[in-house]
Amino acid sequence: MAKDTKNTKTPISELGEFGLIDHLTKEFRIARSSTVKAVGDDAAVLHPKQHQVITTDILIEGVHFDLAYTPLQHLGYKSVVVNLSDVHAMNAVAKQITVSIACSNRFTVEALEEIYKGIHKACKVYNVDLIGGDTTSSTRGLVISVTAIGESEEENITYRSGAEPNDLLVVSGDLGGAFLGLKVLERENEVFKVNPRSQPDLSEYTYLIERQLKPEARKDVQELLKKLEVLPKAMIDISDGLSSELMHLCKQSRVGANLFEEKLPLDPKVTSTCEEFELDSTTVVLNGGEDYELLFALDQKDYDKIKGNPHLTVIGHFTEANEGIHLITRANTKIPMKARGWQAMEEE
Repeated sequence: MAKDTKNTKTPISELGEFGLIDHLTKEFRIARSSTVKAVGDDAAVLHPKQHQVITTDILIEGVHFDLAYTPLQHLGYKSVVVNLSDVHAMNAVAKQITVSIACSNRFTVEALEEIYKGIHKACKVYNVDLIGGDTTSSTRGLVISVTAIGESEEENITYRSGAEPNDLLVVSGDLGGAFLGLKVLERENEVFKVNPRSQPDLSEYTYLIERQLKPEARKDVQELLKKLEVLPKAMIDISDGLSSELMHLCKQSRVGANLFEEKLPLDPKVTSTCEEFELDSTTVVLNGGEDYELLFALDQKDYDKIKGNPHLTVIGHFTEANEGIHLITRANTKIPMKARGWQAMEEE
C-alpha cells in the first residue's frame, strides 16, 4: 500500500472488511496438500487423509499481553505458536490455521500488517496454511483468536490419559525462562513510565525475553522422538506451569507422581536472574508457565533411547494414584504439590 510523504497511518475503515482481509493475506501461499481452498470463499475446504486434531486459543490485550513491551510482529508469531504447541502435544502434525482479530479504532492498517507479518513468519517456519478467519471491531483493545488444525495416524495420537505407574516423567528443553523474561520486561516498563527517555540495555536478558515474546513450539522434539522410535504414552505442553500440567496428566491418567527438584532443567541465566529478583528457581519452574516445552510419560524400556540426549530430561516418575503427587526436594523431603500457575506467581 502506498504511503504518503507524511507517513500517515491508514484507518481500517478505508479498506473495509473484505479489502482488509485481501490486503493482509495477499502474501500467504498454500503449502499443504490437504488444503483444497483457503482464504477467499465462504469457508475453507480441507481433504485430510488422517485423524484431525483441532485446538483454539485466545489472546486478549491486558490479560495475555501488554503492548507497552510486546512488538506486534512477535505477538502475531506467538499467537500462532501457542496453538501449534497444543497440536504437537497431541503428537500430531500441524497443517492449517484460522486467525480472527478484533481491534479498536486506535489500530491502523499498518498495525495489523505488523501482526500479520508475524503470523506469516510462523506459517513459513512451521509449514502451515492460513485458511481463513475474521476481522471485526472491538470496543476496547485487541483480541486475537487462532484455531490450529493438525493430522496424525490414529495409533500415534497421544492423549493426557495414557501414563501408568512406574512410567518415566520427561520434559523437553529448560524451564522458567519465559516467566523471568516477563519479569524483566515488566520491570523495565515501570522504569520507562518514570523516565520515558531511558533506554534499557536488555542484551544480557536476550534468551529470557525471547522465551516470553517469541516462544517456539517443540516440533523438533516431536520429530526427535519419532526418529528415536519413542512413542510417548501421555503428553501435554507446558503453558500454565509445570505443576499444573503434571496435575493434568495425573488426573487424566489416574496416577500419582514424584517430581525431583534436583532434576529440574535450568538454564544458567534462569538461575542468575532468579537470584537477581530474589525468587526461588523451583517456584518459578513449577508455577511460571509459558515455556511451551513438552511434558510426557515414557515407558521405562525406552529410557536407553533418550539417555544422555541434551533436549530431554527425566525429572521423575509416575506412581499409583493413592500415593499422590509430590515434589522430592534436594534435602529429600517429600512435599505434596499444588497447581498454582503463573497468576499466583504474580500475586506474591
